[in-house]
Amino acid sequence: RLRSAPLTVRFVTNTTKESKRDLLERLTRLGFDIAEHEIFTSLTAARNLLEQQQVRPLLLVDDKALPDFTGIGTDNPNAVVVGLAPEHFHYEMMNRAFR
Repeated sequence: RLRSAPLTVRFVTNTTKESKRDLLERLTRLGFDIAEHEIFTSLTAARNLLEQQQVRPLLLVDDKALPDFTGIGTDNPNAVVVGLAPEHFHYEMMNRAFR
């Protein structure tokens, strides 16, 4: 019914554990008729902000989320993006983020 209505359909999530492509594959396997451009995640919002502000982030995100930041410069970071990534929350990485 939504697809036949004069509406724009979007799937919105706050997940930071997986890339948009992984999420698309999972939703497709579950039977959703969905396109990648219809998915909006918190990582999408973070990437948009990074591009708007033209900053270079230290990415404290799960390795599976990194594809959503392809093409974003991360050398000499001047910003930090934090997602659900317990394996990255250790003294060395936190010290780097605070610097």
